[in-house]
Amino acid sequence: MQMLYDSESFVVVHMQPDEDVQDESTTAVVPFMARHGFEIVDKRSGKEVYLDGSWAELFQQQIAAWQLNTPTQEEVEDTLEGYAELAQNPVVMH
Repeated sequence: MQMLYDSESFVVVHMQPDEDVQDESTTAVVPFMARHGFEIVDKRSGKEVYLDGSWAELFQQQIAAWQLNTPTQEEVEDTLEGYAELAQNPVVMH
């Protein structure tokens, strides 16, 4: 887990899975399909959205574009606002 962004309005965390999982019933290390995602928390509404699959890939492309052309905080917040509209899950504990 890596925090990518934290402001008065939003938090963005990149969730990255472990490479392997230890099978507790044996000594074997069991590989699994690695998936990653992004959690976007809208502090104003107290809701969060988790992006995975194609949504995560789209957001990853946005991050790559930001790395090439450093955006203003307003541009970042506007983009996150669009994703936050998808948020329906209340933040219970963070």
